[in-house]
Amino acid sequence: MRISVLDTGSNTVRLAVCDVGDGVPLPVHTAKWKLRLSEQVDDDGRLGEAATEHLIKALHSAIEMARQWDAPEPLAFATAVVRDAPDRADVLRAVHSRTGLRLRVLPGEAEARLTFLGARRWMGWRSGPLALFDIGGGSLEVAFGRGRTPEFAASLPLGANRLTNEFFRTTDPPTASEVSALRRKVRHELRDVSARIRWEHPHTAVATSRTLQQLARLCGAAPGRHGPFMERVLDRRDLRQAVDRMVGLSVAERAGLRGISAPRARQSLAGAIIGHSAMKLSGVKTLVLCPWALREGILLRYLEEGADWWADLERYDGVGSGVDGVPVGPRPLRVAKPTSVS
Repeated sequence: MRISVLDTGSNTVRLAVCDVGDGVPLPVHTAKWKLRLSEQVDDDGRLGEAATEHLIKALHSAIEMARQWDAPEPLAFATAVVRDAPDRADVLRAVHSRTGLRLRVLPGEAEARLTFLGARRWMGWRSGPLALFDIGGGSLEVAFGRGRTPEFAASLPLGANRLTNEFFRTTDPPTASEVSALRRKVRHELRDVSARIRWEHPHTAVATSRTLQQLARLCGAAPGRHGPFMERVLDRRDLRQAVDRMVGLSVAERAGLRGISAPRARQSLAGAIIGHSAMKLSGVKTLVLCPWALREGILLRYLEEGADWWADLERYDGVGSGVDGVPVGPRPLRVAKPTSVS
């Protein structure tokens, strides 16, 4: 069976066409379109007509490419850049009317849970109690679990691009006071979630985001050309040294660092601070880089539960049911503070 998944993120639209054997999605073709939607939003986060038009053109191309590879209509979803946009419902309706594609928008907690599923399947049971960290452009997803699905999952407004726009918009490189303000924001938002991770004592902690993959490469991990089965880790001490190095560099200078791509150079410092703070506050010394994440989690869940599961997600997308076009999703997770922290 052939299947495809289409991911609309803050920086790129990514298509993955996979063959499925024994319930495992094996890629046969991938493609991406660099839109940098997060850089096109208005000050209030609206995508607007121009960004929506760019998105629709990319989705058209992705749908056509999926057809060329004999795949059915992609399982298409969007992350925080669309989910958090005030004009989200308008964007989703425009996409559907122009392309026929239902672009699902998952709640942040659902993203964390599906990403955990992908990571667990890749890492296997020998990884034991597993903690997950995924830094996107608009949000940070954190999850923990001992089994196939997480016992705890949260989505925090700590995306690398979001905080770059909030704290590092005016100066390049940022001032010491701007860096300090960003650190305070991150520590405040992570307080309860990091306490929960410390309390759970995960045996393994994994990172699944492109931001952390690039930072790991900066800190000495093997390049991508060595393949997905090469073990890659990110040490907290190395990441702290990288933060100290990057603080004094301009965006152009960061783009010249090993592993840091030009499109992500602007948000790389914020991403490094978020990643280091999350590791330190959670008591995590080392992150294992995991190549399977949200896309694979969606594919696996679809293969396990079928098309009805995917169809049910339409009630979250702002085009199906909801009040005044606002998606209806599960209640936000409330993180209970542990009674003790080791």
